[in-house]
Amino acid sequence: MDLTLYLFFTPIIILYTAGLWKLFQKAGQPGWAALIPLYNAYIILKITGRPVWWLIWLIMPLINILVMMGLLIDLAKSFGKYGFWQHVGAVIVPFIVLPLWGFDKHTVYLGQSATEEFRKKYPYKKSANREWADAIIFAVVAATLIRTFFIEAYTIPTGSMEKSLLIGDFLFVSKVNYGPRVPMTPVAFPFAHHTMPVLGTKAYWDGLELKYRRLPGLSDIKRNDVVVFNYPMEADPPYSRPVDKRENYIKRCMAIAGDTLKIVDSKVYVNGQLADQPPYSQISYFVQTDGTDLNPQTLLDMNIEYHQLAANAYTLMMTAEDAEQVKQWPIVKQVMPQILSADQYDPNVFPHDPQHAWNQDNYGPIIIPKKGWTVTLDSTNYSIYERAISVYEGNTIEKNGNDILINGKKTNQYTFNMDYYWMMGDNRHNSLDSRFWGFVPEDHVVGKALFIWMSYNTNGTFLSKIRWDRIFDGIR
Repeated sequence: MDLTLYLFFTPIIILYTAGLWKLFQKAGQPGWAALIPLYNAYIILKITGRPVWWLIWLIMPLINILVMMGLLIDLAKSFGKYGFWQHVGAVIVPFIVLPLWGFDKHTVYLGQSATEEFRKKYPYKKSANREWADAIIFAVVAATLIRTFFIEAYTIPTGSMEKSLLIGDFLFVSKVNYGPRVPMTPVAFPFAHHTMPVLGTKAYWDGLELKYRRLPGLSDIKRNDVVVFNYPMEADPPYSRPVDKRENYIKRCMAIAGDTLKIVDSKVYVNGQLADQPPYSQISYFVQTDGTDLNPQTLLDMNIEYHQLAANAYTLMMTAEDAEQVKQWPIVKQVMPQILSADQYDPNVFPHDPQHAWNQDNYGPIIIPKKGWTVTLDSTNYSIYERAISVYEGNTIEKNGNDILINGKKTNQYTFNMDYYWMMGDNRHNSLDSRFWGFVPEDHVVGKALFIWMSYNTNGTFLSKIRWDRIFDGIR
């Protein structure tokens, strides 16, 4: 934890502990118990009348957050605090309200609020508005915790993953598989990602940004996993957003940290071996007919995107299997994949350096950085790793003639602090992915796509808007 966070959290911890100390004393318990983690929770259980076995909930990650919120409300009731905003204060800013109550001579301990005897002695009936407010707040908090630490819904907005995922697919994305990422920008409006609906303003406050931390997960990212992550390029102006507030992207992980990746004629090789081909991956094909137009409805039914170039010429985005089927159509004279040759340099591809005269179909080789890997920097790889070193890992790096300076010191080596990944869309000729902007740092990883829970076809007829065959379909 850096000095800024120490300065921010230390007063909060002191005030919270001081408030508990005074309230414990008012309840006939030792004030020093407030200093001891978990034991102070045991004292709260005694004061409020909750069973001691609730300590089990308090040592379970994520669940303990909800339980502790409930205990703080119970604690407030034990001291006669029944108001809605008093309960909100106990949950949201306990470091303010607990000291106020602790040092207030009019605030006294009434008894164990969670017991039946207390309820009979101090009957309190909530108003209908209060019942609704409590229910809404609980629902918001619970839903926020679920989508932050467990699972979140995600919509496919573009065709970059077709046909594996279609526009209009609604997915569930697991935060548990790779480990939930602790919010890095914790002060944010619930359910809004980076922009407030209607208002168009920021939905977060970037005055407090925490270091990247991730809770333990079920597995590491594997090759061919379909991964949701924050778009790395939004670190740059005009957005300049914090990591966890950058736009969500979804792609397939083709290479993990430490791998060497190369693309030859649109085929991906990882560590010298031909990578597994995603089952529905597709590229663009040039299709020539005898002058007869292709049937748009047939192409729509096959989920084939197309562009008509001339009276008898088309570009079709399709899988190899679809290409074989199209070849059999009587009106089709030629079907040819549109693959760039190795000598065609595309300046739009990463690292945008003529020294690496690559394109989307012929690319690399390139080594994916791994945590703890020390790379020797020189003129041949400086442009490849410069962004990761500076933007993603927070160093200053510059090249002065033949010299490389990192944080003002001349060096030709750098040791990476994070793992990185290479993400690509299955729709290889219609995907803005790592080929164009480079590596995805581990702190940008959101979660793993699990399954489709709904699929809505905007181009379908009234009776075929829902793609029933895709509901609860797993991600391949």
